[in-house]
Amino acid sequence: MDIVRRNTDYALRAMVNLAEHYSNGTLSATDLARQGDIPYQLVCKLLQRLNNAKLVKSSRGARGGFQLNRGPADITVLKVIEVIQGRLRLNRCLLSSNKCPRQKKCPVRVKLAELQKTISSYLGSITLDKLTKKGRARLKNVRRKK
Repeated sequence: MDIVRRNTDYALRAMVNLAEHYSNGTLSATDLARQGDIPYQLVCKLLQRLNNAKLVKSSRGARGGFQLNRGPADITVLKVIEVIQGRLRLNRCLLSSNKCPRQKKCPVRVKLAELQKTISSYLGSITLDKLTKKGRARLKNVRRKK
């Protein structure tokens, strides 16, 4: 079982690439596919979903392409995951309160809910800027100073 599916991984690659080029204008779907090692048709579908969610914006023309719709520090990994594959859930019983009749007395659900909260919190704390080359370099420098 994959928690983060292949398409989501591809979308994250494309988003990090866009974050690395945030101040340089747009990137074409062809460039994103090639640089991210993503099938072209798939990157087009993923970019359409990200565009519909207003995480990226597209422009047409000779200098057209895609770019982030907001700063890399304002887009989390969790948000990208939710746009591409829906809400992240470890188990069906965590989807809603009426999925399981044993929900109120189930000790397993309690622990899964705690883990779910931890995962969501962690992924919600990772922004695209932290995944760029510059962000990773800053993180290394902070760690060295400690």
